[in-house]
Amino acid sequence: MNTTPQPDPRDRPARLTVGVVGAGRVGPALAASLQLAGHRPVAVSGVSDASRRRAAALLPDVPLMRPAEVLERAELVLLTVPDDALPGLVTGLAETGAVRPGQLLVHTSGRYGARVLDPALRAGALPLALHPAMTFTGTPVDVQRLAGCSFGVTAPEELRLAAEALVIEMGGEPEWIAEDKRPLYHAALALGANHLVTLVAQSMELLRTAGVEAPDRMLGPLLGASLDNALRSGDAALTGPVARGDAGTVAAHIVELRAHAPQAVAGYLAMARATADRALDHGLLKAELAEDLLGVLADGTAGTGGTAGTDRTDGTDGIDRTDGTDGSDGTDGSDGTEGDAR
Repeated sequence: MNTTPQPDPRDRPARLTVGVVGAGRVGPALAASLQLAGHRPVAVSGVSDASRRRAAALLPDVPLMRPAEVLERAELVLLTVPDDALPGLVTGLAETGAVRPGQLLVHTSGRYGARVLDPALRAGALPLALHPAMTFTGTPVDVQRLAGCSFGVTAPEELRLAAEALVIEMGGEPEWIAEDKRPLYHAALALGANHLVTLVAQSMELLRTAGVEAPDRMLGPLLGASLDNALRSGDAALTGPVARGDAGTVAAHIVELRAHAPQAVAGYLAMARATADRALDHGLLKAELAEDLLGVLADGTAGTGGTAGTDRTDGTDGIDRTDGTDGSDGTDGSDGTEGDAR
């Protein structure tokens, strides 16, 4: 551990020179946001043509340099490289003497906390982990999306105020994450955001196969309402054939998926089982209906005769219901009247 007294970040100039190591989708957007707050981007590193284009679009007139040169010029350095590349990058920069005492070194990995920056800490750097809980496109729209975005913040206690201040300057909301909880925190975000993209893409493909010309227009309002309901009400927002215990409908789904999208069957079954468990735990799925449903999900076969529900006229498959009990009118709590469960 470097025993050289470290400067109090509160004594640093209010405006900092900013460098970016790794011009992926995240780094240039964060640097551009800091620029709006009055900081001055001075250098960026990027290898691929795409990285260079992003840097040019979001940080025009900021020179491209090697990583060591970025650290030489900047007081605040954003390390925005893939998770697996971060430890080696930090070690390499520290070993080559690129890290300067008192330099703010910020990484944006969700997986790692501040400890991954220990080699730089020993060289006198001030380590911060600031992970924006946001998906990035690599375009200027990302800067706008940072407004109100939560950041997972991990840093030594003496740097907590500095870390939170930087997040606030970028328009974000700091959320303190303990060092040992970073992998769980990141897994939670990946489960919700990354897998959502896969689910939506699969849904659009299936709708196109079913003859829907504009699946995005069909799914948009539905998914928007589902997301809002889930954020407001948690498991109370569950609707659909699994939560209702419609084993026949689920069986029919599996038959169709096997015929038209066999690659989606495993995901459907896994999510349906998870949904059934949660619906049971929260009293939404009646125990007397769960046995048949879980049996269908256990073997992934139809086997329920004519109860699949593809041509049912009593509305119990949730497609043409007019009494609203599938939640389309909010009577199952989708209007939030049962309380905010966030």
